[in-house]
Amino acid sequence: MADKIYDFRSDTVTRPTAAMRQVMAAAEVGDDVYRDDPTVNALQVKAAQLLGKEDSLFVTSGTMGNLLAALSHCQRGDEVIMGEKGHTFLHEAGGVSALGGVVIHTVPNQADGTLSLLDLEGALRSEDIHEPHSSLVILENTQNACGGMAISVDYTNQVATFTREHSLAFHIDGARLFNAAIKLGVPAAELVSEADSVTFCLSKGLCCPVGSVLCGTHDFIERARRLRKMVGGGMRQAGILAAAGVYALDNMVDRLAEDHLRASQLAEGFADIYGLRLAKGSPYTNMVFVRVQENSKLTSGELVAQLKENGILVNESGRNELRFVSHHDVGDEAVENCLKVLHSLL
Repeated sequence: MADKIYDFRSDTVTRPTAAMRQVMAAAEVGDDVYRDDPTVNALQVKAAQLLGKEDSLFVTSGTMGNLLAALSHCQRGDEVIMGEKGHTFLHEAGGVSALGGVVIHTVPNQADGTLSLLDLEGALRSEDIHEPHSSLVILENTQNACGGMAISVDYTNQVATFTREHSLAFHIDGARLFNAAIKLGVPAAELVSEADSVTFCLSKGLCCPVGSVLCGTHDFIERARRLRKMVGGGMRQAGILAAAGVYALDNMVDRLAEDHLRASQLAEGFADIYGLRLAKGSPYTNMVFVRVQENSKLTSGELVAQLKENGILVNESGRNELRFVSHHDVGDEAVENCLKVLHSLL
């Protein structure tokens, strides 16, 4: 194994910066279940204001935030419509169904990450008593499995209009919402202004050690707070963690542009490497998907293993496909070394 490791597996591997650790150590804390933690309260106020929502709730993860959103918007036996490549469908352990009794109805994601409005309409259930009740649409932004695509304000507002016309709730899984905002050059609040609720992650590109925030109306957040307790997510002196979130929202959002730039640099380098081809039209934001060609010297699995031996960590994202994610902890040196090792292997 190499002496130095460069980790491109995900932006979830980011570590809190030295300055972030300092504010965490100095954080004023209280008991958040009693709503007595001033730093958690400050984070929740800041997050709600930043996204233009009435209220917000600090939760342990994006998965928990999406689960609470579904449970808050839906009754048991209701149906939620989402993309077949959506994170809530693919990577959240079926929680909305297992824990909430909510049925998942998937429709195809288009190449640009969107869901066809015709497909959404076709997914709607009738009033037939044999069918579940359509209650919620979930849209992901950025759309991870579609290459990290940023979903536009115009399209998002079209979905919002559709959901209002059909009396559905509309939730945005905005795990990487700020990446989308930076890419599109618009305020994050504009991307979610018509949504009923939204989650965003603090523990990905924003470098916090843990946590996400769920935003919506006061009444929605009160329901979610009770449900958070039900699923075991009540936290006590959580201000130590929330302080990282406050710092991140003040200091780490604009620098996401650096991650997008490094993803572009990786992509440019991959274009010159025999046996690799860029996939899914990436990079759009901070993800680069690469197809390992049949004429490659190594299979995707062998390439992952060989890269690891040379200090480069990366994950397979599908059959003969790799995903490289840029983030705060992989700088120019990491990009240079990654390309150098790939050239030597292929």
